[in-house]
Amino acid sequence: MPTMITSPEDYFAKGCGRCERFATPDCSTRKWLSGLLTLRRIAWEVGLTEKAKWGHPTYMHAGRNIALIGAFRGDFRLSFLNAALLKDPEGVLERQGPNTRYADCIRFTDDTAPAAMEPVIRAYLAEAMIYAEQGILPPKEPSEIDLPVELLDALDADPDLAEAFAALTPGRQKSYVILLSDAKTAATRLSRIEKARPKILAGKGASER
Repeated sequence: MPTMITSPEDYFAKGCGRCERFATPDCSTRKWLSGLLTLRRIAWEVGLTEKAKWGHPTYMHAGRNIALIGAFRGDFRLSFLNAALLKDPEGVLERQGPNTRYADCIRFTDDTAPAAMEPVIRAYLAEAMIYAEQGILPPKEPSEIDLPVELLDALDADPDLAEAFAALTPGRQKSYVILLSDAKTAATRLSRIEKARPKILAGKGASER
């Protein structure tokens, strides 16, 4: 099984490392490379810092994750973290799945679309950067289970994982909170989340085989 990439350059050269299509001509990044590179250029030009997180190029500002880009077989996307804050005056944001709480991504099915939408993309990124600079976060909504921040970030960044986790029973969700609660470092929690991903996608709890 491939290993998730740790360098943004690897993403654009080979893919995310999440599946067996990694570093093959069938990788979704090959299909949408021109559009992905346009999104990367825009993110650089507005002053965002690029890191590899969760197997995707992730763009940061003022110590906060702002957005990430990803490719799928049918489309590619610019996904905003903390999307609940964005006003979306152009009405371009979409929900990534039925269990996604907020409209949080701009979805593209044409490599030329990001260039055509560049002024809008720049404006939305700039708005998100202002919130980061001011330390503004979306209001925390009531939840029966208080999820660790690393798990929240992972769910925000991975629509498939977020949908699968939302479909788990409360008991199974809590099993992952327990799994992460005794980890002493963020790095250990992130490692456990990555190892748990196949189980979550399979609808299983942390202790289930």
